[in-house]
Amino acid sequence: MRLDDLRPNEGANTARKRVGRGHGAGTGKTSGRGQKGQGSRSGGKVRPGFEGGQTPLSMRTPKLRGPYSRRSRNIGIFERDFAEVNVGQLNILAAGAEVDQELLADLNLCRRSRHGLRVLGNGELNVALTVTAQHFSASAKAKIEAAGGTVKLLGEQN
Repeated sequence: MRLDDLRPNEGANTARKRVGRGHGAGTGKTSGRGQKGQGSRSGGKVRPGFEGGQTPLSMRTPKLRGPYSRRSRNIGIFERDFAEVNVGQLNILAAGAEVDQELLADLNLCRRSRHGLRVLGNGELNVALTVTAQHFSASAKAKIEAAGGTVKLLGEQN
């Protein structure tokens, strides 16, 4: 094979369609644009998203304020969003352990939340733990202390 022997593959290069060259060429008269209407005129295009005068999809969909993650969990603009854990889930931890949101998130017992941790009282606690959180329900606090553990409250209670 030599450089002067090179040819493109069969059908790789096709001649462009020359419109408006008579009806014998197949694309004469209206040049493939049809008869009347916006598409037949010069410069006749519709903008992206235009639906022929019908209210476009972007305007028909409801609009919600705030970040998407906040909307998906139906959280208000000023509402605080806590990660939650029940005292019954804390039984897997060793007695005397220091429990906080980071430890629980690492163990996949709760998610990470920038507003902190809320401990709820569902279930029974059998081990003595030191639990640090932003909020405790009354029953959770009573169960932790009844098991011999301590409660550390962070920040303001909500």
